[in-house]
Amino acid sequence: MKMSDLIAECIAEMLSDGGGVAELSRKTLADRFSCVPSQINYVIETRFSPENGYLVESRRGGGGFIRIVRVMDDKQRMLLEAGRAVGGRLGQTDAARLTRSLVSAGLLTPREGQLLMAACSDGALGELAPEYRDGVRASIYRCAVMGITT
Repeated sequence: MKMSDLIAECIAEMLSDGGGVAELSRKTLADRFSCVPSQINYVIETRFSPENGYLVESRRGGGGFIRIVRVMDDKQRMLLEAGRAVGGRLGQTDAARLTRSLVSAGLLTPREGQLLMAACSDGALGELAPEYRDGVRASIYRCAVMGITT
């Protein structure tokens, strides 16, 4: 396992133990893993960023610390990733398949799935010319899934 993976695993464990909040000293953690403090910075910047569902507060100096707060749970993060994964076009069949997968995985409730399918159906998009439907459907799908995460 890579050093950055070990550090990330340690921080994730601290977050779990702390109920979604971890306070750590960059120097203490660097000493624990026999690495430079910039390695700790790298792990925090790449694994515990706002895009990954975390807020990071850093105070430098003698009594400096880093506080990491989990603002999204795993379900929200997975939904966010699913929303981001939808490309620029999404056919009705693919939208239905993706929605069924999200419901089966427990990431959407059956009701949320039904509403999403209805909003993305060809019937709902019937006023649009057929060549625009898949693009609009992708936008609606992405926005709806991301809206559910908040």
